[in-house]
Amino acid sequence: MKESSKIIKDIKQRNFKPVYFLVGENETFFVDKIADTIEETVLSEDEKAFNQSVLYGKDVTMDEVVASAKRFPMMAEHQVVIVREAQNLLKQIDDLVSYLENPQSTTILVFVVKYKKADARKKAVKLLKKNFVFYQTKTIYDNQVPEWISQSMHSAGYTIEPKASMMLVEFLGVNLSHIQKELEKIQSICEPGTRITPEIIEENIGISKDYNNFELTKAIGMRDETKAFKIINYFAQNPKNNPLLLTTAQLYAYFQKIVKYHALKDRSKGNIAKVLGIHPFFADEYNKASTFYSLRQATQNIHHIKMIDLKGKGVGAHQIPQGDLLKELLVKIMR
Repeated sequence: MKESSKIIKDIKQRNFKPVYFLVGENETFFVDKIADTIEETVLSEDEKAFNQSVLYGKDVTMDEVVASAKRFPMMAEHQVVIVREAQNLLKQIDDLVSYLENPQSTTILVFVVKYKKADARKKAVKLLKKNFVFYQTKTIYDNQVPEWISQSMHSAGYTIEPKASMMLVEFLGVNLSHIQKELEKIQSICEPGTRITPEIIEENIGISKDYNNFELTKAIGMRDETKAFKIINYFAQNPKNNPLLLTTAQLYAYFQKIVKYHALKDRSKGNIAKVLGIHPFFADEYNKASTFYSLRQATQNIHHIKMIDLKGKGVGAHQIPQGDLLKELLVKIMR
């Protein structure tokens, strides 16, 4: 995330590189963001008509890309050539070597590769990494997304409560493109400077602030049986919106963190957050949860969750209602 921010900052400051090779093997949000920033920033609207080309890897060869890149701009300082779907050109990547050895100084050449990666053994890839911008997204984990949401909203002039961020992650997963669309929706509704609360998320995104996996894990962690059973009953009545597999996955991750907590020697808030991969805001909750669940209990609960997850997938059970499986799990966890 920091690397992509640095690249975007340089582009906005008009510190351009001759070639950008952008690879989104798993997550494509940052790759698109960099490419879009180049497309929107380098040339004025008047200059774009003659000096900005968007090619598609499935329709061109690498030689044709190079030929386009070697052209000179018309009445502009730069020309921009963006090659989208460039994963279709990966087998031809070494045809780019001669150009990389002597790139056109007035051209900004951008490759956008999605859901594949370039062979690091190829000479062209080595040249790209050494002399140009070679950006490859890393796997984004659930615990990294709330911080990204917070930073994104801060950049737009908003703040967002940790619980509101967690609600978005639980509902949308780590699909940053989907999350960004929902954040833009919130920004279009709320004035800059607004603190985004769970209530605002509930009203405008359609996520229940009281009946969700985040609240369920919190209730279980605090051994609040009444609240936990209310949420499970709600899930049982709305199984399509609250699939069992998502619930077991979140509970599994939650008790894994409790196991890690018990192994900590340094239980300062900062270290808890770092080791468990959580926002420091939630450190106190794990402090409390550890008093309710010993290391042995947390380990046993991980086993119970695995068994219910298998039953939900039809292993050793047949068509047991989701609500019944959740109730069985809750009884085992909280006994």
